[in-house]
Amino acid sequence: MKRTGITVTALAAGLTATFLAAPAAQAAPPAPPGKAVSIKHLKALRVAKEGSLSGYSRAKFPHWIDVAGACNTRELVLKRDGKNVKAHANCAPYSGTWYSPYDGATWRKPSDVDIDHMVPLAEAWRSGARGWTTRQRQGFANDRASSQLWAVTDNVNQAKGDKDPAKWLPPRASFRCVYVRSWVDVKYRYRLTIDTAEKKALTRLLNACR
Repeated sequence: MKRTGITVTALAAGLTATFLAAPAAQAAPPAPPGKAVSIKHLKALRVAKEGSLSGYSRAKFPHWIDVAGACNTRELVLKRDGKNVKAHANCAPYSGTWYSPYDGATWRKPSDVDIDHMVPLAEAWRSGARGWTTRQRQGFANDRASSQLWAVTDNVNQAKGDKDPAKWLPPRASFRCVYVRSWVDVKYRYRLTIDTAEKKALTRLLNACR
């Protein structure tokens, strides 16, 4: 079976390589491409009606998996995105400061911070991940090498849920250009589809960016 000119086997290899190449620590998620490249990538995405959520469960996207020794993906993202982070011997952070770019809030307890999937797992399922293997979905759900994982305020992440940018945007308006560029980057990397309303919203938002 082929998807947009690449085989499922090749896609699996790519996802695995992306995951294994993830950096151990850095100050923030990798920056998405700029406006011009994002517009080009958006035009390349296939527009299709969203698929059904039938058969979906978060368990089909295994996370947070152990990555380095006792550390799991959530713990590593908390360390990557926080400042002065202190952790127990088992790798779990217990103090530090975390700035949430979605709303501009700063937090000092890890329990106040969620790790958001830029493209939510349910959204990915509806736009192509339903046909992936569990290994591919695991790579997607734990991808620290792209713009996919963000440490953000927990209730802001909960408000987002599985909504795409046609239905939800970060409350901090100055971050929205980075947000939509990141969204397009993840969808493009993983060959996920977009629906008509989603493309219209992304086009409008990208065109308005400086």
